[in-house]
Amino acid sequence: MRIRVTDVLDLLAAGLSYEQILDEMPDLVREDITAAITYAKQSIDHPVSAA
Repeated sequence: MRIRVTDVLDLLAAGLSYEQILDEMPDLVREDITAAITYAKQSIDHPVSAA
C-alpha cells in the first residue's frame, strides 16, 4: 500500500504521536515516518539567492 508523505505529515501536524500513526497505519514502520519528515525537509530546504 502506498501512503503519501502528506498524509503522514498531516497526522503529525494534527498532534498524533509516532505510536498513534503506526496504530492507524500498520503498514508503516517508525523509519517511514522519519523518512517522510526528511523528504519534506529536503523538498523545501534550498538556498536563497540575494539579488
